[in-house]
Amino acid sequence: MTPAPRSAEAEEDAGPPSAALAVIPARGGSKRVPRKNVRRLGGKPLLAYTVTAALASGAFRRVVVSTDDAEVAAAATAAGAEVLARGADLADDHTPSSAVTLDALRALGGADRYPVVAQLLPNCPLRDAADVRASAAAFLASGAPFQVSVAPFGWQVAWWAVRLGEAGAIEPLFPEALAGRSQDLPSLYCPTGAIWWARSAALVSAGTFYGPGVRGEPLPWRHALDIDEPADLELAATLLEAGAAPSGATPPRHDPA
Repeated sequence: MTPAPRSAEAEEDAGPPSAALAVIPARGGSKRVPRKNVRRLGGKPLLAYTVTAALASGAFRRVVVSTDDAEVAAAATAAGAEVLARGADLADDHTPSSAVTLDALRALGGADRYPVVAQLLPNCPLRDAADVRASAAAFLASGAPFQVSVAPFGWQVAWWAVRLGEAGAIEPLFPEALAGRSQDLPSLYCPTGAIWWARSAALVSAGTFYGPGVRGEPLPWRHALDIDEPADLELAATLLEAGAAPSGATPPRHDPA
């Protein structure tokens, strides 16, 4: 029998407010990967990986899943998280995750109770507790108001990005870099939803984690995978089977002939 979800609104506080609240936005709907947050990966729901990483990190006083879905709520509870019910107005295809995190922050006492808030998206299942702890230490040491996780592009060289025009005509985004060797080009990074941090007052003011003064904190590419397409789920399963070692190494890149 599935246990009833623990309500974050009903949870009693013990002791002084902590600096760190973890919010995991996990709605029931998903267009590209249906029921993504409860899809099985390595024998358990996708959501469970993020809850486990947050709890095991020791970085948070509370780990709360915001959802509109009963099955997601049950999976969150089974993994050890609290559950905060989310209204339908915050569960559509257009609401940014930062709005969901702000809603949870306000419902749980606001910036006075939790001066620091983290948002961990469940579609990044390979980030682990060590990643969360390292990210927390970097954020607190930086003094920045916002921090988002970023990852190298791996085997893809972003400087060589092109658009395809009519009849397949190539339109380079960085034409001056297209003829260069990858090892001579500066590193570029892609934001990943794995671990985002904010000073809560700054988040309330800006309404987004991409507020003034945002900094990026690199994450090993193997741990930064976003599940956006079915093929991403297959890749995540392969990395799990291989151990998804957090070496931080980037796959070899090949220059064009």
